Amino acid sequence: MTSLKNCPAPAKLNLFLHVNGRRADGYHLLQTVFQLIDHGDTLHFELRADEAIRRVTDLPGVPEESDLIVRAARLLQAEVLRRTGALPRGVDIAIDKVLPMGGGLGGGSSDAATALMALNSLWQAGLSKEELMALGLPLGADIPFFIFGETAFAEGVGEAMRPVKAPDCWYVVIEPGVAVPTAAIFCSEHLTRDTPVVIITDFSSHLENRNGLKGFGKNDLQQVATKLFPPVAEAIEWLSAYGDARMTGSGACVFSAVATEAEADAVLAKVPAKWKAWKAKALDRHPIIAKL
Repeated sequence: MTSLKNCPAPAKLNLFLHVNGRRADGYHLLQTVFQLIDHGDTLHFELRADEAIRRVTDLPGVPEESDLIVRAARLLQAEVLRRTGALPRGVDIAIDKVLPMGGGLGGGSSDAATALMALNSLWQAGLSKEELMALGLPLGADIPFFIFGETAFAEGVGEAMRPVKAPDCWYVVIEPGVAVPTAAIFCSEHLTRDTPVVIITDFSSHLENRNGLKGFGKNDLQQVATKLFPPVAEAIEWLSAYGDARMTGSGACVFSAVATEAEADAVLAKVPAKWKAWKAKALDRHPIIAKL
């Protein structure tokens, strides 16, 4: 095999996101449920005759050398060299970019995770899922989730995960048109860091009692993001008329769960033209698993 085409890199939603504390090294202690959805980027891989790792798609604002996709590929290439003593062939990587930067959808992390999983197969590197997760963690805290590949209750800095059931539903997602830098949210003096710890059964029991569409908990980052970025607050207020609207990740995208695709279409038909909005189905498995 010399190529892998149409490799999905799906978005994620944080169904809730609690900040429980802060470690001595500055990292925040979090609890969240990560939900994959069927909307995202698509990557294409073609082996080269030499050993270079190249991104062949131009991404405005993202230099090739700092792109998580390229960094992840080079990290795996170096790990294969360390294990086997031989450097695998280089690769050209193309990307159909759909997910916005600074949207809280995990786009860059998802792209990097897809690169690691696809190249692990293309290079026949043989790393386990757990080894790939550990390899990706230093690049981004969300990368292990995408490699984990299923709905997850996550704790710590996001690296400790267990599978969990979540609603089989549709989501309406609004992009408010701003990019929210994660660091600005976590560094804010207005961020509360003392939400009580919950357990996985708290989340599961809530879903059983509320039929899943009324969200569990809250997003502790939302109050900071809405102060700094008024368009996020405006999108939440508008979408709240149709369900339990909240922000995903550190922002800026806003979502609400609905039971059916028809309901999602009905809400989308009313979204103000100034916002980009779309619908997505909840996924219980990463779609690349079936491909590899």
